[in-house]
This record gives sequence, structure tokens and C-alpha cells, in this order.
Amino acid sequence: MIKKIKVFNSGKLLADFFANEILNKLESIDEKEYLSIAFSGGSTPKKVFEYISKNYSDKIAWEKVRIFWSDERCVPPDNEESNYKMAYDSLLKNISIPEENIFRIFGETDPLLEVIRYKIVLKGNIPLINKIPSFDMMMLGLGDDGHTASIFPNNISLFSSEEICINTQHPETGQERITLTGKLINNSKNVYFFVTGKGKAKIVKEILSEDNSNKNYPASLVEPVDSNLYWLLDKGAASGLKK
Repeated sequence: MIKKIKVFNSGKLLADFFANEILNKLESIDEKEYLSIAFSGGSTPKKVFEYISKNYSDKIAWEKVRIFWSDERCVPPDNEESNYKMAYDSLLKNISIPEENIFRIFGETDPLLEVIRYKIVLKGNIPLINKIPSFDMMMLGLGDDGHTASIFPNNISLFSSEEICINTQHPETGQERITLTGKLINNSKNVYFFVTGKGKAKIVKEILSEDNSNKNYPASLVEPVDSNLYWLLDKGAASGLKK
């Protein structure tokens, strides 16, 4: 694993970096291949999507991109809490991407059945490495409690599940969710954490400590094998780190 910590002076520069990552990855794939990206929910990815929508909608070959999700709340796609709706409103409706290239998690159906369906979708549309789907680009957020995707500290053992996609619940609200697991996350070619705001400085400092011995947080278990792990931070989120 190659860990790269990048600190940006503004959210626009962070979004610009990620947009160029997409462009660079597209240049490296074969003509008949697709670039697979797992989208994340959250306020920072939303801003990234909005920036790409305004500045890169006609610069990226969206017909060569396949979009999935790292997790989803079990709500209909038109619900304000839906990660799909956020991505659709901030990006997807504004770009020329074929509908068949969008593989959303069906949050409105029985979560146990949807887990089964989405595993089939993942295995059927993403190249396999070691018999596990391997995303080209995996987007992740970081919660104040150190959770990522929908794996929380109270059920951190789910990160190490033998399944690639599971049903879980929010520890406080009990809301049903569907999430990818560490088995799939750590099999990605490139993983990107998006973290902004001074409110995240403490948890960022803990997870990125030099000895990285604190494994109580799901996010600290993200260690993609033989791949790139990017921490994309603004100055606020990085304020607790040593220069």
C-alpha cells in the first residue's frame, strides 16, 4: 500500500485533483474497458460532484465510466437521505452518462434481498482480482466517530466480513443500510478519503498517527493491498497533523 496525504487550500482544488484523477485513469484503460468508480455520500463528495458537474461535464468520457456506491441508506431513490439522489442531483443529471452505466443500490427494496442482488451486480460488472471485484476508484468519507461507508465502530467486525456487501444499521437511529465491506474496499486499485473541516481534525490525527496503532475505527482498517490510498484533506481537517 502506498499512502498519500494531500492537503488542499480549498475545496475547489481538492475537487479539481479528483477530476483529474478520473481523466488520468481513463487514459490508462483499454478501449473496450470501463473505469469503475464507487461513489460516496456526504457533504464533501457532494461539493466535489457539483464542481465536476460545472467544470468537467464535457471533459470526461462518461460513456467509459461505470458508477456504483460504497453504501446506501435503505430509503427510496427520491428520498433526501438517499446517496443516489445526492449524486443524481449534484452530478448525474448534468452529464451525458448512459443510464446502463449507473448501478445504484436499491434502497427501497428488502435490504437482505438487495444485498444478494448487488453482489451479483458487482461481480458481473467489475473486473475480478483474486476472485473479488476490484474498483479502479473507491470514494470514502470519514465520520466524526471514525466510521466509513456504513461500517461503524460498534460493529467494526463487519469490516472483515467474508461477504463483499452486507446489510447493517446505524448505531443510533437503527436505520437500515447496505454497505460494501473491507474485503471489497481493500481490493480496490485506488481508494480516496474525502475529509474537510476542522471538526474532523481530531479523528484524522488519530487515524493518521505515525504508528497507526489505533484500530478501533473502521476507517483505520482501510489498507488496500498493493494499491494507492489517498487522504484528500483541506487545511481544517489537516490542522492536527504534523507538518
